[in-house]
Amino acid sequence: MTTSLDINQIKTLIPHRYPMLLVDRMEDIVPFEKAVGIKNVSVNEPHFNGHFPDFPIMPGVLIVEAMAQTAGALVIHSLRQDASDTEEKQVFFMSIEEARFRKPVLPGHTLRMSVQKVQNRRTVWKFKGEAYVNDQLHAEAIFTAMIAQKA
Repeated sequence: MTTSLDINQIKTLIPHRYPMLLVDRMEDIVPFEKAVGIKNVSVNEPHFNGHFPDFPIMPGVLIVEAMAQTAGALVIHSLRQDASDTEEKQVFFMSIEEARFRKPVLPGHTLRMSVQKVQNRRTVWKFKGEAYVNDQLHAEAIFTAMIAQKA
């Protein structure tokens, strides 16, 4: 069973591409339950030009997006491992709840995004995400997404 995915494998699961692909690697995958996404934060990313030029910090909305991409890739990867599910799927963000930003994420940081399934009802999945730099919690949120057939 696959417990990690590289960038090329992630790109087969979700449609995001640079500059919006915010997960470089995934580890500790437990299908349908949890995973850890890794994002290497670089000063060369385009949002740092304006957020903020003299003190670049990763926008909170992008941290939540990175956690959601990790969860979406986990679900699609899990569904593809299930031999009974052969339809191509895509993920749509539905909601963000209880987002908290505790410390800034800066260029040079490695962001570890732990996502854990809270519940799943048919095509709707809810996850809790926590974003760490080293062992310090920097952000957290609960988010919901819908899985649909590819058009």
